[in-house]
Amino acid sequence: MAVKHLVENVRDIALVGHRAAGKTSLADALLFEAHAVDRMGSVDDGTSVGDADDEEHKHHFSIDTHVLHADHDGKHLNILDAPGSPDFIGAALEALAAVETAVIVVSAVNGVEATTRKMFQEAGALGLSRAIVINKLDTDHVDLQGLVEGIQAALGKCCVLFNAPDRIGPGIRDVYCLLDPRVNIPATCPINVASARSQLVEAVIESDEPLLEKYLTEGKVTVAELEADISRAMAAGTLVPIFCLSAKKDKGVRELLDALSRYGLSPSFARKRLEGLRVGVNGSTHQLEPTEQEEFVGQVFKVVNDKFVGHLSFIRVIAGKLQHNHTVVNLRNGQTLRVGHLLEAQGKATSQVSDAGPGDIVAIAKVEGLEIGDTIAFANHAPKLPLPHFPTPMFGIAVEPKTRGDEQKISAGLHKLAAEDPTVRVTHDAQTHELVITGVSQLHLDVIRERLKARFGVEVTTKEPKVPYRETIVGQAEGDHKHKKQTGGRGQFAEVHLRVYPLSRDIKTQEQCEKEFANKSRFEKLRSCHYDPAMNFAFLDHIVGGTIPNNFVPAVEKGCREMLERGVLAGYRVQDCAVEVHFGKYHDVDSSEAAFKTAARHAFKKAFLAARPALLEPIVKLEITVPSKYTGAILGDLPTKRAHVESQDSLAGDVTVIHARAPLAEVSRYATQLGGLTQGTGSFGMELSHYEMVPAAVQQQIVSKSKVTDAEEE
Repeated sequence: MAVKHLVENVRDIALVGHRAAGKTSLADALLFEAHAVDRMGSVDDGTSVGDADDEEHKHHFSIDTHVLHADHDGKHLNILDAPGSPDFIGAALEALAAVETAVIVVSAVNGVEATTRKMFQEAGALGLSRAIVINKLDTDHVDLQGLVEGIQAALGKCCVLFNAPDRIGPGIRDVYCLLDPRVNIPATCPINVASARSQLVEAVIESDEPLLEKYLTEGKVTVAELEADISRAMAAGTLVPIFCLSAKKDKGVRELLDALSRYGLSPSFARKRLEGLRVGVNGSTHQLEPTEQEEFVGQVFKVVNDKFVGHLSFIRVIAGKLQHNHTVVNLRNGQTLRVGHLLEAQGKATSQVSDAGPGDIVAIAKVEGLEIGDTIAFANHAPKLPLPHFPTPMFGIAVEPKTRGDEQKISAGLHKLAAEDPTVRVTHDAQTHELVITGVSQLHLDVIRERLKARFGVEVTTKEPKVPYRETIVGQAEGDHKHKKQTGGRGQFAEVHLRVYPLSRDIKTQEQCEKEFANKSRFEKLRSCHYDPAMNFAFLDHIVGGTIPNNFVPAVEKGCREMLERGVLAGYRVQDCAVEVHFGKYHDVDSSEAAFKTAARHAFKKAFLAARPALLEPIVKLEITVPSKYTGAILGDLPTKRAHVESQDSLAGDVTVIHARAPLAEVSRYATQLGGLTQGTGSFGMELSHYEMVPAAVQQQIVSKSKVTDAEEE
C-alpha cells in the first residue's frame, strides 16, 4: 500500500527568527488559511495551537518547537514553529535539522536581530532553502524600503522582495506578486516596484545559465520561465524571497501559503544532505535516496516527556516507509524497538496515522531509549545519519532539593528534561559532590527549574557551581608510606614506595603511553603500563623481586586512582601524571587489599605535594557578536577577564564578531555583563577549548579558599 503523502507533495518548513517577530501568530494564521483549524488561534488570549505549555503562557513566548501540519493546494505541509529567544536555541536548531525550507520571520518594527542572523546562517550551512517573511506590516511608521535594504546589508543581496503590500499600517489590504510586470500595483505601494522586480528576476535566473543567457541577450524572460526556476534558485541559494504580511490581520498569509506549497522544496531535495550515505547488503550498495522504495531510515529530531501522553519521539522519515507495529533498530546502540502507534501532531493534540513516507514527520509513543539525533532503520546495515550540531552549554548552576529525600526524584526529573533539550547537561561532579545543570543562560535554567516543579513536583535551591579546575604536577618526586595498625587479632600492614612524573598531553592512547616509557632505559624492567585517556593518567608496575605481591598491585593502583578523583592540592580531579610503584613491603598475615590501598593513598599524596603541584583551569573560546559601535567597549572589557583576543571580523549590517579565549571562571556570567555593555543587543557563544596553568596568584587564592571550605565542613 502506498504512503498517504507522495514525496513530491510534502513540504517540511521551519519558522525561525528572533523572539517577538510573530512566528507563532504566523503559524496560527497559516493553519487557519489552510482550513486545518476552525478559528485562528491567538498567542495573546492563550488559544494558539502552538504555544500550549504552561511555561509558555506564563512567559509569553515560545520555549519548545511545536509540530503542526496543514494540507493546501494538493501539498502536505509540516510546519515546525521554533522559539526565537537565543536562550532556547537548541529547539530552533532541532527544527532546522528536520526540514528542507527555513522561513526566517523578521519583525517590521525591529528589523534584523541577533537570532535572525544566526538562523539565516545555520539554515545556509545545512543547505536548506531559505525565505524571509517581514511580519507586522500593519504597524505605523515602518520604512519598508529601508528595512529591505537593511536585510540585504545584513544577510546578502540574494534576499529580494517577492511581493509587496499596497500600503503600510493598519489599513494594509493586499500584497502583490512582483513576478508579473502586468500586475497593476497601486501607487500607495511603499517601494520602488521596477527596481524590486529587476532584483527578483536576476536572483531567479542566476542559477540557470541558459535562462540567464537569454535574459542578457533578449532583455526579458516570461513569467512561466521564472516560475519554473524559483525552486531551483532557492535550492541553489541565489534566491531568498522576501514575503510581506501581517499575520494578526491575516493579510499576505494566503499568498505565503501558496508560495510555500508551489515553490517550497520537497524531500527529494534532501539528496544533498544524504550525499555519501550508502545503503545495501552483500557488497551491492547505492546512494541512499529519499524515496518510498528504499528500506526505511528515519531520524529522531525531538523528544517530549509529556505527563499525559508519556514519552514521545518525533521522527523525520528520510527514506522508505514506516508503519505501526514495525520493528526498528536504533543504530546508536543496536537496540531493537517495536513501534506501536504512529501519531501526527497538531500542537498538543495527536491523531493516529497508519504509515509515514519520505518527508513525513510523525511521533512514536512510549518507546524508551530514543535520543535526539538517533538514526532508526529496519536493519543494522543502514547508514547512520549525521548528528545535528548544538552549541555546548556553559551556564551552570548547582542544585539541591528543598525537601530532604528528593534527591532521586530530582535526578530522574532532570535527566528527562535534559533528554528533551540538547542544550541541557546534567552532571554529578565527583570533585565537588554537586549536581550541576548546565544550559544556555539564566533564563534557560529558570525554565528548567519551573518544569521540574510543574512536572515532577520537586523544588530545588540553587547556587553557583564551582569551576571544574584540575590538578597536575610540573616536576618529579618520590613518596612512601608504611601503614601499620594493630588493634588485637589480625592487624593491617602495607608499605608502598611511589614516584610521580608529569605526563604529556600529546599522549592519547595506550600504545603511545607504553612507547613513552619504553624509550627510557630506567624502565627496562617495567612489568605493565595501564593508561587512562580520560584523565591522561598512567600507572606503572615496576616492582622487582616481589616486594609487593602481584595480587596487591591492583590495590595500589586503586588507591592512587582514588586520589586522582579526590584531588590533593585543592580537592580537584588530577590529570596529566604517571605513577610508578617500584618498591614495598608486605606481611604474610596482616597485609590486605585495604591496607595497600591506604598506604598507596598516603604515598601518592606525599609524592604529589613534593612534585610542584599546580592547578589547571578551563579555557573557553568566545565568539562575541555586537553592533560595531560597541566593539571598543568589548575590547576594553575583555582584558579585565584575563581574556586574549585572537581576531575580529566585520560583517554586513555594521556588525562585528570578536573571537577570544578566556578562563571560564572569569566569564561564567558573561551573558549579563555583555547585555549591560551593549544594551541587550550583543550575543555570544562559548565552548570549551582546553586547560592551561592557573597564574600563581590566582592558584594561591583558590587553594586558600578550598582549605577554608574544608575546615568549615569539618
